Amino acid sequence: MAKTDKVSSKGKTEKVLKTRTKLAGVEITDEFIQSDDSGKELEVSIEKKLVALFTLQQIDSQINKIRIIRGELPLEVQDLEDEIAGLQTRIDNYVQEINSLEDSIKEKHNSIVESKDLIERYTTQRDNVKNNREYDSLTKEIEYQNLEIELSEKRIKEFTNSLNEKKSEIEEAQTKLTERQGDLDIKKAELDDIIAETKKEEQELVKRSQENQKFIEDRLLTAYHRIRKNARNGLAVVSVERDACGGCFNKIPPQRQLDIRMHKKIIVCEYCGRILVDTAIEEVVNN
Repeated sequence: MAKTDKVSSKGKTEKVLKTRTKLAGVEITDEFIQSDDSGKELEVSIEKKLVALFTLQQIDSQINKIRIIRGELPLEVQDLEDEIAGLQTRIDNYVQEINSLEDSIKEKHNSIVESKDLIERYTTQRDNVKNNREYDSLTKEIEYQNLEIELSEKRIKEFTNSLNEKKSEIEEAQTKLTERQGDLDIKKAELDDIIAETKKEEQELVKRSQENQKFIEDRLLTAYHRIRKNARNGLAVVSVERDACGGCFNKIPPQRQLDIRMHKKIIVCEYCGRILVDTAIEEVVNN
């Protein structure tokens, strides 16, 4: 670590400490001004903060890409699981309806048997009646039971048709369920492979992200996270490209571009609020 002395405007002697620090594998030279009065407080240069911010942005963008690739598959898996659950519920409802129809058909068959027994009994009684009144009454009962038999046979036919339709619908739903289950197994296997492949890389990137955050003061880091949260593409720190903001693509005045290149203060885009860096910072990080 090299030390040089310089005299301030107030006549106080300050020590300029120059140190080399590695950020994301790149060696950066930074200046820390240490006052003789305090002997403790060190100020990280704006340039180093910008390098740390842009490096953090690059790392977080890589983490986002990994999560986006993986993020689509869980949604697809969830959709398939919901569809399978819906198909299974539909099949269960069809089974209940079929059981109900079968019970109704049995009930109508029993009703026909009862009606035939009554017809037989009424016929025997009618043959032994002694007056016309009883004869007419029994004849009406026989006619009523015959109508009941016809109605039951009609209902049996309707129930049988509904039963066949439900069975056909169950077969279609079961076929679709089998296909969707196969798709789900494939998607789950694919998701498991991606998680296995990217888990280590994601953990390493998260670790690097946390390391770079140590070089950024809490207030600036909070602003960075807030900008990222509000930005559609998750970019909080962008470079100036073709005299325009790399985030919203609005033109940046020449004087503002000069301020950005000076690395004396944090400059944000007046249109989108993103932190701006010049190509020099971008090259240092990307190298």
